[in-house]
Amino acid sequence: MNREERGEMDTQIEPENLQIRPARADDAAAITEIYNQGILGRQATFETRLRTADEMRESLRSGEGRFPYLVSEIGDTVIGWASVSTYRTRECYNGIGEFSIYVHDLWQKVGVGRLLLPALIEAAEAAGFWKLLSRVFPENTGSLRLAAACGFREVGTYVKHAQLDGVWRDVVIIERLIPANQPS
Repeated sequence: MNREERGEMDTQIEPENLQIRPARADDAAAITEIYNQGILGRQATFETRLRTADEMRESLRSGEGRFPYLVSEIGDTVIGWASVSTYRTRECYNGIGEFSIYVHDLWQKVGVGRLLLPALIEAAEAAGFWKLLSRVFPENTGSLRLAAACGFREVGTYVKHAQLDGVWRDVVIIERLIPANQPS
């Protein structure tokens, strides 16, 4: 489906038109396509190697039962995904999750993320996480606005955090506490 087939949307997507559910193994190809768009776009990740559906299936399998992994779909078409993964391996960090969210290029800027990210926060709360965090390129203003709208705060900036295509890139550190799961 291209933008013309989808219809140019000047308004936000209607929540009743979007289903959000846990990802399944048979979603791996669609998730991979969306993630690879993010890799190729060079505005969402330091990753440069495109992924395969088999790698994505393994990622889904390895996090099953511990790490929330959601997809958003319209009809039977997956148009976005969000997940929580390990922040650090030390036991003291078990309640902190690093999150990712990606929306298919054809469905960006119509509100998919504003429905998907809150669902991921709820899933992370249900899974016992007390904090979600991520690192976002400063130029990725859409992601920073989305995170702020969903209660994330900017903690600071890692300057020259890593190189992407031979160019040093900064990242903005964002976090959101989940008070229901905060240890006393």
